[in-house]
Amino acid sequence: MTQRLGPHTYRQPTDEQLTLARSILEAVRDGVAVPKAIRRFPLAAGGFVGKNALVQAYEALVGAGEWVDDPAIRRRIRKKPSRTLSGVTTVTVLTKPYPCPGKCVFCPTDVRMPKSYLPDEPGAMRALQHEFDPFEQTHFRMRALEKIGHPTDKIELLILGGTWSSYRRSYQEWFVQRCLDAMNQFASIDLTEAQQVNRRAPHRNVGLVIETRPDHVDVAEIAWLRRLGVTKVQLGAQSLDDHILDLNQRGHHVAETRQAVGLLRAGGFKIVLHWMPNLLGATLESDRHDFARLWSDPELRPDELKIYPNQLLEQAELYEHWQRGEFEPYTTEQLIELLADIKPTIPRYCRVNRIIRDFPSTNVVAGNRRTSLRQDAQQALRQRGQRCVCVRCREVRGQPVEAEALAISDLIYPAGAAEEHFLSFETPDGRLAGFLRLSLAGEGSPDLGLDDLQGSALIREVHVYGQSLEIGGEGPAAAQHQGLGAALIERAEQIASDQGFRRMAVIAALGTRDYYARFGYQTGETYMVKPLGIR
Repeated sequence: MTQRLGPHTYRQPTDEQLTLARSILEAVRDGVAVPKAIRRFPLAAGGFVGKNALVQAYEALVGAGEWVDDPAIRRRIRKKPSRTLSGVTTVTVLTKPYPCPGKCVFCPTDVRMPKSYLPDEPGAMRALQHEFDPFEQTHFRMRALEKIGHPTDKIELLILGGTWSSYRRSYQEWFVQRCLDAMNQFASIDLTEAQQVNRRAPHRNVGLVIETRPDHVDVAEIAWLRRLGVTKVQLGAQSLDDHILDLNQRGHHVAETRQAVGLLRAGGFKIVLHWMPNLLGATLESDRHDFARLWSDPELRPDELKIYPNQLLEQAELYEHWQRGEFEPYTTEQLIELLADIKPTIPRYCRVNRIIRDFPSTNVVAGNRRTSLRQDAQQALRQRGQRCVCVRCREVRGQPVEAEALAISDLIYPAGAAEEHFLSFETPDGRLAGFLRLSLAGEGSPDLGLDDLQGSALIREVHVYGQSLEIGGEGPAAAQHQGLGAALIERAEQIASDQGFRRMAVIAALGTRDYYARFGYQTGETYMVKPLGIR
């Protein structure tokens, strides 16, 4: 039997595969490495058993009571373990094609897709196959992840599709509701009911991410995003040079990016900026200077960053500029050198999520076609004797963690009118086991008119790293479930109280609200709030 789970077709394992899978699992339980155990039992017609068959056979053994569930074995047979090494399971969905307010020369246009997406990108392929239905995309993506051994009880929902804020609000509300319905395994009557059910659902939403343009963020939009349950916003900054933005017909200037970042920070959102080197009119040297503005300008300083080198695509207007000799894409070697130059300048509080788009190389007309730029840049840094200290490069990932060996640090930096505290637990060798982002509003901070935030310090994020564990689950010296989050929250409350804040607000996702309730936080309008004793 074949099941439609995305751009790939997942075939039900045959009886032979499941029989061999049991033998392989026996060997794994006896301590044999998974690849070696798989090679011991080849298929009669050639080839080997896939990990999805191992996962299914293991679930059958545990479900029948023949084996006692062993988290260590689950981790060893899990396919693509890096998908959940950051502590949560990400499910990506796309909105339907819709007119975009931007006219950017670098964006591809395909009538089948939202602006800037192509139908042969992995996530876009899944969306197109499911006709952009939010329930179908969410449901089948979770099932696909489960089939390769990943827990799906803690879901970060990433909604892509260009400018979210340009869609009708009725569509936005319906889209989020149906994604939650898929997690809840329950058909709700409205968004409010879907949100209430998700608090204790089988698949809890621990983060909701959308992407939009800086010129679409204002006070009213902040309140709307919170009503939807959004906790993280991706902004397409692209460049921090107004001349470059104009040449590329971006439709906004740096002032709008600064204003949007300030409003989002005041609302407690995690802020992801997109930055694009090699835009029309840019040079390698101007890009180096442009990147430095992300950190030297206190009105910016994002929490996370996506670096998307401009790629020359025939479906974009930029192609015509290239044909006229007005644009020249960087070579792969130039890009690697640029990335190796800028990566060590990224502050310890920022996480670099991506360094390349998922455009298949067949779409790229000229310039770089490599998708391994992150690894290439890291190799270049090693050859230079340098390293990047961004959050992603320091995550403990699968490394064992002993809580008593961790040291807590407080990195303080100004960001707009706020004082930011990046509280973190680090291992003796500098690996990051967990962190908390605390924002203390200062004079001149935007007033969003939200009652929950009046007089409040803000916890914008609490994240404990390591392989994602099921709620209540444990792993050998895993960072999750060792009380690191509780210790970070306690330290944040102490700092806020010492500085005269009378209460703390948390931008808590639906599935994390019970967690914060354990520490005395109560649900307000759209945040969780707790009174603080003034010291």
